[in-house]
Amino acid sequence: MNATDRTPADLLRSALAADPARPLVTFYDDATGERVELSVATFANWVAKTANLLQGDLAAEPGDRLALLLPAHWQTAVWLLACSSVGVLADVGGDPAAADLVVSGPDTLEQARACSGERVALALRPLGGRFPEPPQGFLDYAVEVPGQGDRFAPYAPVDPDGPALAVDGLELTGAELVGRARADAERRGLAAGSRLLSGLPYDSWDGLSAGLFAPLAAGGSVVLCRHLGLLSADGLEQRRASERVTVTAL
Repeated sequence: MNATDRTPADLLRSALAADPARPLVTFYDDATGERVELSVATFANWVAKTANLLQGDLAAEPGDRLALLLPAHWQTAVWLLACSSVGVLADVGGDPAAADLVVSGPDTLEQARACSGERVALALRPLGGRFPEPPQGFLDYAVEVPGQGDRFAPYAPVDPDGPALAVDGLELTGAELVGRARADAERRGLAAGSRLLSGLPYDSWDGLSAGLFAPLAAGGSVVLCRHLGLLSADGLEQRRASERVTVTAL
């Protein structure tokens, strides 16, 4: 990645310029059997559409706080990079009552209703499917995002020294996040082309780093596994082999 990259959105732009066709996020849900693989280009397209939704329809501005109530999931990774693209602080597992807007999964809708701002809900169904019936008081992400633009330009430049991420009592600027991600990538031995399999939840910096930011900073990719405990030891070894995993974080 480029040494001048100072936000997660910068890292994604560099990855897109370097090799848009390579895999970036491969997601497994072992409770449903779902597998989704997103190339850098496909992932960046989802990020652009989500950032346009965030900046346009939801009127989010740099410095706003978004309570992100989602598990480790490929769509959560998209939202993290969309927030960075707009300059919105992604507060992972944060208090919706203290946030300007909230993004919720199907299991946290009641908690999310404490937010007085815009509310978005994700069904987290295979292939990004919508809710059978949209939850009252929420926009259904799967309904709103397809029609958004495929290219994104922020209304104002994103400040790398502005707040970017909050998780488990830790708050980081964009530049601090990139610095930590690079350090973690080096510590884990990640390099361009590395494949990191992560079964860690997205409720801590370690989980977010292993499950997205460190592989992105290194020019590698992540095999993000939800409900990995349902997989047998033999099944895990087979996955490591089939996905050409080079590093594992459990």
